[in-house]
Parts: sequence; structure tokens; C-alpha cells
Amino acid sequence: MASFEIRPANSNDFPRLMAMDHSCSSDYVWQLELRSEPKRVTVNFHEVRLPRSVKVTYPRNPSALADEWSKRDVLLVALKEESPVGYVSAIDDRASGIVWVMDLVVAPETRRQGAASALLLATQDWALERGVRRIVLETQSKNHPCIRLAQKFGYEFCGYNDQYYPTQDVALFFGRALK
Repeated sequence: MASFEIRPANSNDFPRLMAMDHSCSSDYVWQLELRSEPKRVTVNFHEVRLPRSVKVTYPRNPSALADEWSKRDVLLVALKEESPVGYVSAIDDRASGIVWVMDLVVAPETRRQGAASALLLATQDWALERGVRRIVLETQSKNHPCIRLAQKFGYEFCGYNDQYYPTQDVALFFGRALK
């Protein structure tokens, strides 16, 4: 595993972060099955292997990210050889006592080297420093690599929104208590 420096982002990082390829490839999808009957609603998710890999486009407009980042409580970057190769953004929702991880992106050429893990751990540390004891990570139902990362770190499925993103993709939420 490569070693990454994690630090708060600054405006000089923004062009590189916005230019990053935010898409990913997936061989699986969490397929939503929703049944509504009188006095009962049943929701199931099934992990389904796709017949071929699909490109999963990022659910937000990368050119508008700088405006969105200004509304976040934290934006951290992962650096490899002093160059930004990934980032995470999160919101501290004091009312609910939850930190919401909104974006977790790593440049394709750096994926599977530990940058996302380092960013997620740094965000968890940031949340703990603020006294927050629960963290929730959002991801698209098609973003299998992110789902696996969440599960690797002990996050459990805790909800969904079927029209959360501007693209109308299903958002899955994975949460965990922090110690």
C-alpha cells in the first residue's frame, strides 16, 4: 500500500480535484425491490452481478463542486508525491449528531492503493475530534467499490433514497458508530 499525506484542501487544489475522473467501473449493483401493499411496505436490496462491467458516472456535476465544497464542513485531500490524488467532503450535522460523508473520490490511476481508506480514516478522526459519535457514508447503488469499502470499515446499510441525486440514481447510506 502506498503512503498518502492527508491535509485540508485549499483553493489551489480545486482545479485538479474537479478535473479528476469521478466515474468508476462496477461489476455489481444493489438492485432495489419495493413492494407496497395495504398496511405494509417491503424493501429489499439484492446484490446482482452484471453481465458486463458498467461505467458509473458521478451523480454530481464536477464543474459545480467548488460551490458545493463551500457548504461542507470539511474537505480533505490525499496527496501522493505532493499532488492531490483524491478527496473526501463531509458535513457535521450537529442537530442529529452525525457526520455525513458526501464525496469520496480517488483518481483512477491511484485507486486500490489505500487513498480512500486513508481519507475515510481521517474523516472519522475529524468527526471524533468534534465529539461526533456516528458517521454515515452515502454512495450510489451502482458504486460497488465504495460499498465494499464501507463494509470493510464496519459500516452497515442504514437507508436509501430512491431519488436523492440530481441524476435520480438511488443513494445508499452506510453508517457506523465511532469510538
